[in-house]
Amino acid sequence: MQNILVPIGSTESAQNSLQYAIDFASEIDAKILVFRAYSAQTKAGTIINIDDIIARETNLYLRTIVNSVDRKNVDVKLIAAKGSVIDSVEAIDHDLGIDLIIVGAKSNSIKEEIFLGKTVGSLVKKTNLPILTVPEGYKYSPVKNILMAFKSGIVKSKTALKPLQFIMNKFDSEVNLLLVKTTNYTDEDLVLNKSLEALKSSLTITEKATTFQGVLEHFQKHQPDLLCVFRRKRGFFQKLWEKNTILKEEFHSSVPLLILKGKN
Repeated sequence: MQNILVPIGSTESAQNSLQYAIDFASEIDAKILVFRAYSAQTKAGTIINIDDIIARETNLYLRTIVNSVDRKNVDVKLIAAKGSVIDSVEAIDHDLGIDLIIVGAKSNSIKEEIFLGKTVGSLVKKTNLPILTVPEGYKYSPVKNILMAFKSGIVKSKTALKPLQFIMNKFDSEVNLLLVKTTNYTDEDLVLNKSLEALKSSLTITEKATTFQGVLEHFQKHQPDLLCVFRRKRGFFQKLWEKNTILKEEFHSSVPLLILKGKN
């Protein structure tokens, strides 16, 4: 894992998620790409180059955020990109390669019931990159105990598990698997993929209406440092990933949430 992208939003949440990302990167010897997208529309007849001004202001804002945290000798690169967040992230991934996105879970919205706001929700929905969301105010600690929740042991993607495998090997973490049998499960869903089987420290099988209900039932028992799920076209919180915002009543996590890219 070499390049970690940190999208920057509001100052308060940005500082917390950036500091977490830097602390994490310092442990694994990774680089941090601090990123903010901007847009500008120049009116006809305008002499001043608005794009240049906004680009300078965006870079200044990024430098201010970076200077407000402890960099811990981590290599930090600033990226101010004109255009949409999704298009910019895809371009950065194409040019530099992104191994992981780390972003704050709290929305900039004043609505406290929102767990993931539009920007983070869009990244989850529209990119195929693994995303680690950090709860508001959460301080970094080594990942020793991971709870991975899923509704099917089938894993078709050869790369989906790589971020989890890397973290487990780097931190010598325990990975406790939670297989939640939801409505219409099949016998095939109960058979673990070989890569999943190789990860497990323990396996718990439960039957609930939703995967989230399974997480709520077993979260306190395992007390994880990290919760891990798949983002699948069909699978964990299928309906959640169809939206750009996720409400706390639908899903929330008090620890960092690793969302692995979809398998099918």
